[in-house]
Amino acid sequence: MDIKEILKNYEIGTFEKVSPLGEGHINDTMLIYAIDKEGGKKYVLQRINENLFDAEKLMNNVTLVTDFIRKKTAEKGGDPDKECLTVIRTKDGRPFVKTADGSFRIYNFIDGVSYQVVERPEDFKRCAEAFGEFTAMLADFDANSLYEVIPKFHDTEKRFNDFTASVKKDACGRAKDVAEEIDFVLKRKGYCDRITSLLRTGEIPTRVTHNDTKLNNVMFDRKTGKCLAVVDLDTVMPGSLCYDFGDAIRFGCNTSTEDDKDLSRVNFDITLFRAFAEGYIGKMRESISEKELDNLAISSILLTYECGMRFLADHLDGDVYFHVGRENHNLDRARTQFKLIEDMEKVLPEMEKIVKECY
Repeated sequence: MDIKEILKNYEIGTFEKVSPLGEGHINDTMLIYAIDKEGGKKYVLQRINENLFDAEKLMNNVTLVTDFIRKKTAEKGGDPDKECLTVIRTKDGRPFVKTADGSFRIYNFIDGVSYQVVERPEDFKRCAEAFGEFTAMLADFDANSLYEVIPKFHDTEKRFNDFTASVKKDACGRAKDVAEEIDFVLKRKGYCDRITSLLRTGEIPTRVTHNDTKLNNVMFDRKTGKCLAVVDLDTVMPGSLCYDFGDAIRFGCNTSTEDDKDLSRVNFDITLFRAFAEGYIGKMRESISEKELDNLAISSILLTYECGMRFLADHLDGDVYFHVGRENHNLDRARTQFKLIEDMEKVLPEMEKIVKECY
């Protein structure tokens, strides 16, 4: 990769050095140091993973959303350069550059810190506030102007059909050993159309959704702990805010890791659920609909169900989608999701009560 050749397409000063950045698994990410007439500056250079994304469609979405958020931030008296992810355009105004080595984009560097796991309820609440504000800020943005960069990403009905096809095909002869897990999924088919049907009828609005609402996609101020910006907008597309809420709960309220073999350590932390609900609903109070509010708690189960179903399907298919590091890795992942579902199903009325109290 010839970084100097890539950077010739940009007006960012004189290239000084480069170093690896972050723990992402999708794109190659580097921190670029450059010097211009104002002094030293840092930028984030990424090679777009074109095995997953169409670069044109992806960057259409990212630039539309980031430009919109920058404008809103400035109108509120904020500093867009420090509080927003910003696409640096090429000399000819393009949001990315295509070379023989791939497609590359450059962002401003946001000087903050991100966390990989939820250690304190207050951090999870701040994370929720960041994602809630992100959604609220985009409430009057036309979500239909965005591409579905991953078609039917949270179409749980389609995911269920894909799952049953994997069971029927049984490519690796594994179905006989996971009959209990397969039955777990089949018995909960009723969850599948909970959100998709409401989107189809217009009972809940189609919104701009982030679709990767993990704690590590929020940048925090190193000194104050305040949220600076929501990052990693590659999966921004039209959908339901219930998807964003539910996936954050699935990931953040698990007391253990996503692939823990010891299910006694995997529990649903309802205290963290309350923390996230308080933060998210607090920022969305003015724009969230009653029907969306009614489905926040169940969406936590739905997104966990969808993810567990995908892990189990990949186990049946021979581990062709998710990267695995050991035997039965995807099966272990599926089992953690199913354990969380069982926990959530037991306390669903309490979760729904918490949502109403937060509102």
